[in-house]
Amino acid sequence: MGAFIVIVIGVAAGIVFCFRFISARTAQFPFIRRRFADRKRAAFWLCAAFYLAVGAILYLTLNPVNAAIVFLHFGGFWMLSELLFLILRKGTHRQIPVYIPGIAAILFTTGYLLTAWYLCTHVWEKDYSLESGRLKEDLRIVQIADSHVGATFHAPKLHDYVLEINELHPDIVVITGDFVDDDTTREDMLGSCEALGDLETKYGVYFCYGNHDKGYYSEEAKGWNNSELLENLEKNHVRVLQDESVLIDDSFYVIGRKDKSEESRGGSRMTPAELMEGLDPDLYKIVLDHQPCGYDEEAAAGADLVLSGHSHGGQFFPFNNIGVLTRQYDRSYGYERREETDFIVTSGISDWSLIFKTGCKSEYVVADVHAQHG
Repeated sequence: MGAFIVIVIGVAAGIVFCFRFISARTAQFPFIRRRFADRKRAAFWLCAAFYLAVGAILYLTLNPVNAAIVFLHFGGFWMLSELLFLILRKGTHRQIPVYIPGIAAILFTTGYLLTAWYLCTHVWEKDYSLESGRLKEDLRIVQIADSHVGATFHAPKLHDYVLEINELHPDIVVITGDFVDDDTTREDMLGSCEALGDLETKYGVYFCYGNHDKGYYSEEAKGWNNSELLENLEKNHVRVLQDESVLIDDSFYVIGRKDKSEESRGGSRMTPAELMEGLDPDLYKIVLDHQPCGYDEEAAAGADLVLSGHSHGGQFFPFNNIGVLTRQYDRSYGYERREETDFIVTSGISDWSLIFKTGCKSEYVVADVHAQHG
């Protein structure tokens, strides 16, 4: 919670700074300076009023979080443009109109955020090839995480992804948290559970909770309750694992951890060692853990593969690894091997509230684990 408060304060301060900067620079445009030659303060407040109006439109059409993202990028790109054109002026000794950096910032921000929107709202397949001597035969795992249904797509689109995944002929599908969140409507929650019921696999579909699945709002505000989510997942043949393990085909285990957020909700969760105690050490162990943390403990407990999401790939360049630097996560995105354990963190199939991704893109994971004999 402390880190979240720091981020909110930092974003608010950044917005205020960007707002003041772009208003002051716009007030220097020649046609405004001529109009308000002796009234610089009035020119500033006129420009400020204009950007407040733009901000209000973004607030209403996108949402507060995405409006803030647009303003922060616009202000940042304008400052960068000012610096680049200053260097250009010094190097060429040519005069460059004061409004040129602003126009450049508008164009670059538009192109950059449209690309970021595309990367967030379109979904790619991310492939990994792994090896294990503990498997009897090859295993194809498809991982879905962070769909936050309703954020960038609704239940019918999720069903399209289900049909796409079926074409891959997965042996098993795992859902590693944040399937829904507080903003998911009842209709979307029910429809998305039904969509999962159409997954075609050899060994089934397995689910672990994320921090948003159980929500932070009241159940009245959401329009559905957590028991309904569990009931509808199970009704559609999804096995929900809460600090539980299941042996599949006498060949490998799937172990679903409770989310780390249970600790801040007044609950607890088992340690990796407790979860894997008594399991056959010669069989392959897949751990589903929404938040990518506790890597050393999971490796020491004997996990072979740990699948996570939560970080959304770090979300924004150049801050993709802030979670690692602040030690919230062990990894923000991608593959890592520690001791004998493979770790994969996906950027997720969608997003929470935000509609932009930079430095990453939305995806589902296809992990092919090849059995090594002899």
